[in-house]
Amino acid sequence: MSKLERAGAPTIHYAIDGERGPWLILSHSLGCDVSMWDPQMPALTQCYRVLRYDTRGHGASMAGQAPYTLDQLADDAADLMDHLGIGKAAWIGFSMGGMIGQTFALKYPERVQALVLADTTSQHDATPQAVWDERIRVAREQGVQALVQPAIGRWFTQRFRDDNPGVVAEVAATIGATSVEGWTGCCAAIATVHTTELLPRIQCPVLVIVGEHDIGTPLAASLEMHRNLPSSTLVVIADAAHMTCIEQPGRFNRALRMFLDACASR
Repeated sequence: MSKLERAGAPTIHYAIDGERGPWLILSHSLGCDVSMWDPQMPALTQCYRVLRYDTRGHGASMAGQAPYTLDQLADDAADLMDHLGIGKAAWIGFSMGGMIGQTFALKYPERVQALVLADTTSQHDATPQAVWDERIRVAREQGVQALVQPAIGRWFTQRFRDDNPGVVAEVAATIGATSVEGWTGCCAAIATVHTTELLPRIQCPVLVIVGEHDIGTPLAASLEMHRNLPSSTLVVIADAAHMTCIEQPGRFNRALRMFLDACASR
């Protein structure tokens, strides 16, 4: 892991994989870190240069003072691109990373070649403000560990949890290791996402991915984004809840590569 140090802003840790091809920026879910994308690396690094980074307050990145805004989180990525001399990239955002990606694409349209919005939303119909407020309260009073098992129950199907206890335990450990400031700061930011009416401004190609059984950012949310994005494709991943990239990596990776390869060939 390398790091971007900035005066007056949290240090951001990142990793680069792959030696050739167009740049991809991978932005992870709330409570995760760069390791979330491990199942995607073999499929991406053959033909792309992949930048993964820990969102502020997650993984090895510093937290700074909560709450955060989606604009701040998008600016973190822009600073990282500037630091590495990356002018333009395809953004692959998962859940929180998809909300940051929408904000980034609206704020820096010239820097986004293509956009992947996986298991995310443009507004929180399924998870109202009161739910986010409660998650922030619990984290501050009891610690993030108290939120781990409820998250695991939403993120994976029961079958996957039964058949893959080791994988689930690793994800649970990553959630539990998230700093309170990072968790609460990002909860405050993503609770405010309301980009639906602005999505028609995003002119680049967009892939919208959602798990068949995702209850936090359900199919209805992906359909709403798909309807409002001028150049979008919608893919539903069967037999998966929220964490499609971990629960069904083969299906997720096929959809991802087909989309990215088509964009790269234009």
